[in-house]
Amino acid sequence: MDWSQQLRPTLVGRIVTLEPIEERHVEGLRAAAADERAWTWMSTRDTGAWIDWALAADDAYHFVVVKDGAVIGSTSYLNVVPEHRRLEIGNTWNTPSAWGTGANTEAKYLLLWHAFEVLGANRVEFKTDAKNERARAALAAIPAEFEGIHRKHMIVRDGERRDSAWYAVIDDDWPKVKAALERRIEAAR
Repeated sequence: MDWSQQLRPTLVGRIVTLEPIEERHVEGLRAAAADERAWTWMSTRDTGAWIDWALAADDAYHFVVVKDGAVIGSTSYLNVVPEHRRLEIGNTWNTPSAWGTGANTEAKYLLLWHAFEVLGANRVEFKTDAKNERARAALAAIPAEFEGIHRKHMIVRDGERRDSAWYAVIDDDWPKVKAALERRIEAAR
């Protein structure tokens, strides 16, 4: 199964558009990342290093999140395993002024829709710092199924040990998840 040509689409929603990250987005990403609250739970707080990594990545598929013509953050397809029809959505951050606007909900919807309805995924995974209550509440609200904590799963932010909370949506769940997300997006508009 070859997903490689289908992992960098432009996805257009009612609130946001997801565009594959390119050099032309760098200044917008820097502006969106200026509020350090956006980076509290990221694996690094070095915005420049993160942008360089995202632009050069050949094992992840990064998108910028655009709302009202401005870059407000980023999200990605990671850990793509086509032979098992599985991938992860992560590395998500948005400028705090976009929090609560429906932007993150629709970005997740667009990536899930593409994964299940275009790629034919069986499973979409999410992981976050187990201490990140905001992200965990957002994942539960998708609703993604909580699958447990991986203790000391990652080393982040200059040597800090991170426990990761894992969530997933599987293809059997997608119809009810899709309907729930569409209701939330409509309410946010």
